[in-house]
Amino acid sequence: MGALKRIYKRTIDGVDWILLASTIPPLIAGLITMRNFSAAAGPADNYFMKRQIIWIAASFLLFFLIRSLDWKFFKRGGLFLIFVYLFIIILLVLLLILENKTRGVKSWFHFYYFSFQPSDFAKIALILILAKYFSLRHIEIARVKHIIMSIIYAGLPAGLILFQPDFGSVAIIFLIWFGMILISGVNKRHLFLLIFLTIAFLILSWFFILAPYQKLRIKTFINPLLDPQGAGYNVLQSKIAVGSGGIFGKGIGFGSQSRLNFLPEPETDFIFAAFAEEWGFIGVLLVFIFFGIFLERIFRAGFAQSQSQNNFERLFAIGLAFLFFSQLAINIGMNIGLLPVTGITLPLMSYGGSHLISSFIALGIFSSFSRR
Repeated sequence: MGALKRIYKRTIDGVDWILLASTIPPLIAGLITMRNFSAAAGPADNYFMKRQIIWIAASFLLFFLIRSLDWKFFKRGGLFLIFVYLFIIILLVLLLILENKTRGVKSWFHFYYFSFQPSDFAKIALILILAKYFSLRHIEIARVKHIIMSIIYAGLPAGLILFQPDFGSVAIIFLIWFGMILISGVNKRHLFLLIFLTIAFLILSWFFILAPYQKLRIKTFINPLLDPQGAGYNVLQSKIAVGSGGIFGKGIGFGSQSRLNFLPEPETDFIFAAFAEEWGFIGVLLVFIFFGIFLERIFRAGFAQSQSQNNFERLFAIGLAFLFFSQLAINIGMNIGLLPVTGITLPLMSYGGSHLISSFIALGIFSSFSRR
């Protein structure tokens, strides 16, 4: 009984139930949306919903398992973090060598019953390695060499992901790095220099890095009618779905854009549009409230650590908050036509095991830090 009590205490004690509860409504909203548009194929067809339930159950189990462990060795030594980081880099290299393209990109390892996307875990590994690096050098972070080193840490996975090509994940990696270096105490002059170099990099990317279809996405983002049957089709159909939802939505199961297959990828990239069409502005507002609570709890815990001797936990929390916020902003932005289509999933709501598992593993580590 004593052993069981200790296990129970390690698993449950100190859980931020508000944070955990805030994930439930978006998860349920995603499941309901998946059920409705997959049900259009027939009464027995709920493929996405059934598989998503399995991923959600596995994610919560991993959350409680991860948070029961003591991760303070992250602060004592960086060898394990270097191993994890290099392992992810090796996976990204193998992905480019071994896998064939799926929908024009090499983003997944394909197994018999599931697919695995290493870029989701690369973002978590980057947050950990940068949190470790900055926490050890928070006094001397103003030196340029440390900024350059952090760019190398972020640039290596970003470069490999760019070759897939997955420009959306590259953008998120940049935003994670940028958010964490802001919190780390970088010199303001260096910050402006970084902003200038970023703008220069974006300009050069247009001429030397971006593929023709990526340039076309940006052009159709500015003017979707430029190619309404091609690159602009996704944006137009998504905007139609969101706009037709109105205030109260068309009703659960009555989203014509998703159910009649006008809306592309409604279970992943455009699940926000599918949801907004059926639930309307009121439903979207409610989901936004829960996402806001979710992000606020992470930011609050991060800044609560600001006076501690070792700010590893603070940096990890801020990096995690930037990860979720950037995914939300990019996905919703492309669904309503404010950003180019990049193929980024909506946290908690979109179908997929990799992003759910990686998200709850990161939340488990975060919760473990908060508990201690």
